[in-house]
Amino acid sequence: MDSNINHNKVYIATFFCYTKMDWGLKNRLSRIFNPKSGKTVMLAVDHGYFQGPTTGLKDFKKAVEPLLPYADCLFITRGMLRNCVDANTDVPIFLRVSGGPSILGELSNEDITTSMKEAIRLNAVGVGLSIFVGEKNEDRTISNLGRLVNEAEEYGIPVLAITAVGKEMERDARYLSLACRIAAEMGAHMVKTYYCKEDFKQIVESCPVPIVIAGGKKIPEKEALQMAYDAINEGAAGVDMGRNIFQSDNPVGMIKAIRAIVHEKKSVDEAYKIYEKEKK
Repeated sequence: MDSNINHNKVYIATFFCYTKMDWGLKNRLSRIFNPKSGKTVMLAVDHGYFQGPTTGLKDFKKAVEPLLPYADCLFITRGMLRNCVDANTDVPIFLRVSGGPSILGELSNEDITTSMKEAIRLNAVGVGLSIFVGEKNEDRTISNLGRLVNEAEEYGIPVLAITAVGKEMERDARYLSLACRIAAEMGAHMVKTYYCKEDFKQIVESCPVPIVIAGGKKIPEKEALQMAYDAINEGAAGVDMGRNIFQSDNPVGMIKAIRAIVHEKKSVDEAYKIYEKEKK
């Protein structure tokens, strides 16, 4: 495992050094990756933009505040950032800038909802949106990504592309590698995708920009830790986890355990002990 971690650390450093980026864009990306591990623990709390008052985030400020010290980055919407996050926080902000439909509608019918000027005004280090490869509005969401990258490049703002997967789509390596590669080809600086047990390493190898994994639906804590461990061991640059942290019966213990895996090379059993100790 150590060789993989060292390789990933070198990969992130090489990505920053040799990719043709302006200093500002490199600096913003470097703020979310831990300089020692070369990886990131992003906390996704943007679910309300289509789910409303999501379980675990109904009292948003109360849920998120104790987790902030352990997050390398917060992925959030502008409304919740303005209303629920202390402006004194030094946690870097990645801003969700797409939306439109709720869970009652066609989710792929998203568009860009937040301007680049707004992202800069909110001091975001980056912006993110979803693309729906294989879904009804695939062409529009991919075009949205291209337009967002065009505008973001003017200001040196990194773009995170999220490979949203519809209910009918198979989350296998063939599909995920297709979606991740398209996102990178369109100019995304990072990609968020799902972990799959078979051939995840091939997804990482076919995508020339850092990949962070989504946590997905709530699963038992040890399973979520195993997923994070496997993803990191197979080349992921970090995690962007939400429900498997804030819906845990011990959110602080869970994010500490995830950090232990991502940044400290801890095993699943060692990380689970951190979760249990915090719980007690």
